[in-house]
Amino acid sequence: MEEVKITRNYQTTIPADIRDKLGIKIGDRILVYIDKDRIIMEKPKGDITKISIKLDKNIDAEYVEKVIREAGDEIGRSSL
Repeated sequence: MEEVKITRNYQTTIPADIRDKLGIKIGDRILVYIDKDRIIMEKPKGDITKISIKLDKNIDAEYVEKVIREAGDEIGRSSL
């Protein structure tokens, strides 16, 4: 665990050893959410841009919901 400072613009820096362990690079995106009284920062497990929609299928609400669930699974956040 490391302590970081919040700047006047409400920004913070992820310490280098944590960035290195998680493979976080400039331009990467991080998921940020609240869990009770905690702020959680999490590196997505996948790339949502790799999700594909099959255009030869009948696109209805059920199919769209299925694709959204799969996208959630892809980035590892379907449980929230």
